[in-house]
Amino acid sequence: MFRFIDLHLSRWAKTKTPHRKPLLLRGARQVGKTFAVRKLGATFKSYIEINFEKQPQFKPIFEKDLDPKRLIRILAAELEQEIVPGKTLLFFDEIQEVPRALLALRYFYEEMPEMHVLAAGSLLSLAIEEVGVPVGRVSFFYIYPMSFIEFLKALKREKIIEEIFRCHLKAPMDNLLHEKTLELLSEYFVIGGMPAVIQAWIDQKDSNECLNIHQSIIDTYRSDFPKYAKRIQVKYVETIFSNVPLQLGQRFKFSQIPGEYRKRELVPALELLNNAHIVHSIYHSDGQGLPLRAQINLDKFKTILLDVGLAQAMLGGKVSDWLIEPKQTMVNKGAIVEAFIGQELLAYADPFRDTNLYYWHRESKNSMAEVDYLFQVNDKVVPIEVKSNKGNTLKSINLFLDSHPKSNYGVRFSTHNFSQHEKILSYPLYAIANFLKLAEIYPELILSNVQT
Repeated sequence: MFRFIDLHLSRWAKTKTPHRKPLLLRGARQVGKTFAVRKLGATFKSYIEINFEKQPQFKPIFEKDLDPKRLIRILAAELEQEIVPGKTLLFFDEIQEVPRALLALRYFYEEMPEMHVLAAGSLLSLAIEEVGVPVGRVSFFYIYPMSFIEFLKALKREKIIEEIFRCHLKAPMDNLLHEKTLELLSEYFVIGGMPAVIQAWIDQKDSNECLNIHQSIIDTYRSDFPKYAKRIQVKYVETIFSNVPLQLGQRFKFSQIPGEYRKRELVPALELLNNAHIVHSIYHSDGQGLPLRAQINLDKFKTILLDVGLAQAMLGGKVSDWLIEPKQTMVNKGAIVEAFIGQELLAYADPFRDTNLYYWHRESKNSMAEVDYLFQVNDKVVPIEVKSNKGNTLKSINLFLDSHPKSNYGVRFSTHNFSQHEKILSYPLYAIANFLKLAEIYPELILSNVQT
């Protein structure tokens, strides 16, 4: 299946030394890390994959010195395969199982820079905490679930993609196509962006089978929780994980979690889930300038799960409503729609940066206001409101613009077609990629003749 990350990985592979560094892929389980690397490996003369969970016999190799020439020599002998710098792609999967292998990445960069080396692991934060990471000698690469555009690509809806990018504020989409694209978006709310679920939907068009795969992925995450127990009790991680979907669309409050828990017990569990990219915290920022992170309040935040399909599976709702009455279901499930926008903003972000999400609210007796997301566009802070219906009331975003003179426009995502009214730019919910001008960033990826 087509992924935007494939282009970035291809560019990395073609980068000349010494500018190319070993690449450390970060992301939750089953978002497509290994698949993307194998796809890249097919473009090399040879591809070597070591999975330290499945192949523990390779662990002792890293217990001695970390000389990359010695490591390559032993690996080649063990595997009976030739490993040639510049012609072989070497991939260490589940590298958190061997923390010293993380340190070895430094020496590949310093002593064998012509070797293409990638590593990945779903629990990398634990290994990084133990041995650190070679700063300046390794590049991080962040992978998220598939975006809506990638979902459409997988469904072979290239013409719909072209229309999404063709339209703009003064040239909205044809009403018939607009309604059809909203229906396809409703499919995405059911399926989500996990590659295995999308493939099952393509093959079978069975939402129940997709739900089974969602549940399997959720169970996989839960089976990892005991590995977090080095720092914190498993029950705290499970408690936070289960409560994130319940508090979508609102400020996350530890006090709303049933049971007798102390905040200091739960905060580390949330941090672990954030580091594993299973949960994303959205912090309140004053939004008066850049960087947004410099103005955050760590005590005020919202959370989203990494994927809306997984969130709905955990909530146990009737997902068939999205397919039968898509627009009405969007109105009834505004928290899921809001979470989707956050998921899209992450999916289209620069994969070489750890992107954070922010929101804004004002609390006063006479004027309560909240803007769902704050987003940086060039040197400006742009407020974003998400409306699960047409959303004609824009009091909060206008209050933000009135109190933030450096922000000269705001954005609304809703079921409305493309339009503009004074300082408010209105985009359909399906058009986040259009708002981010991805067609300009990736022109070769938008055309209908792109190979998938």
